[in-house]
Amino acid sequence: MSEVLQVYTAAGSREAAQRLAEGAVKARLAAGGQIVGPVDCVFWHEGKFGTGQEWQVVLRSSSRRYPALESYLKEHHEWANPEVTAVQVVAGSEPYLAWVRSITEATDSQDR
Repeated sequence: MSEVLQVYTAAGSREAAQRLAEGAVKARLAAGGQIVGPVDCVFWHEGKFGTGQEWQVVLRSSSRRYPALESYLKEHHEWANPEVTAVQVVAGSEPYLAWVRSITEATDSQDR
């Protein structure tokens, strides 16, 4: 079992998604991320049915860094109540998982 997580959020534009991903990675709250989109979405919001397009952000992080990553995403997000979810990676290439852990555990003074 791994303490590595895939953390998901979405944004209303590619630029907003890019800002969220870059900020999280620069702060070492995530080791890396991907931006996917646009994706079509179907949802209920404030009692109304809706459809639209979003840009999905998938970040690689650790369970230790998740609380700070969640706070960062909520603080810097354009939406008042953004999706922020995490899924535990239950298996994976050990060198890759070690990379995620090393980046998210590193301090600014360490060489990455």
